[in-house]
Amino acid sequence: MSESSASLDGIKAVFLDLDGTIYLGSNLIEGAQSFLERLEERGIMRFFLSNNSSKSVSQYLEKLQALGIPATADEVLLSTHDLISWLAENGIERSYLVGTDGMREMLESAGISTDSDEPQYVILGYDTEITYEKLSTASIHLHRGVPMVASHPDVVCPSPDGGLPDTGAYMDLFEATTGVRPEHICGKPNAGMILHKVEELGLRPDQCAMVGDRLYTDIEMAERAGVHGVLVLSGEATMQDLEAAPQNPSIVVNSVAELCRGN
Repeated sequence: MSESSASLDGIKAVFLDLDGTIYLGSNLIEGAQSFLERLEERGIMRFFLSNNSSKSVSQYLEKLQALGIPATADEVLLSTHDLISWLAENGIERSYLVGTDGMREMLESAGISTDSDEPQYVILGYDTEITYEKLSTASIHLHRGVPMVASHPDVVCPSPDGGLPDTGAYMDLFEATTGVRPEHICGKPNAGMILHKVEELGLRPDQCAMVGDRLYTDIEMAERAGVHGVLVLSGEATMQDLEAAPQNPSIVVNSVAELCRGN
């Protein structure tokens, strides 16, 4: 795929970030629907990939469908999936969760308790239902030596009104309170977040593209995984950020509206 081309020639599967890429808040980004239709017309598989662990798969499907985007459960890949895999690999069954009910639902469905008095880990997600009780209980566990694992590193969540506090901001809060940082951070930019699906599809990384609005997660993961990185400027990143960043996306566009327009 040429660096100067946004036509996505030769691409078989596209991994799409959601917040800041397909929608902002409850509004579709202009041209997103037409872009998805062009992917379908060209037979390019699409998957929705999000670090945002505040919602479950079913909640994401509800939101996408409400926005007029038909999607199925196997098309939604979340940082919570990566977290569950990491917890299983490490034999973790008891936790204290700082996260939403949607995240709790996914963890408990996977056999992980989320309100243990003797947790093996404090789990930190993007908790849009945060309470002081959660913050103080988690802090007490951390002071007692319980380690922390986080669903993803994002500092802000894009919104039409500006960046909102995300998991990375909560990490800073806990470090200020307890001196503890997460032992492991799941989700993007870990290459496994995308390579598991690439391998399952029987594709090569160079036949896939990651489209997102964050340099340090979306584009960083694309580089680690060997897929094409497409930066959109409709969310968090700006051209000024790009000029100062170590990441080097294959393509930079204002939004997904400019993609997949070639023959």
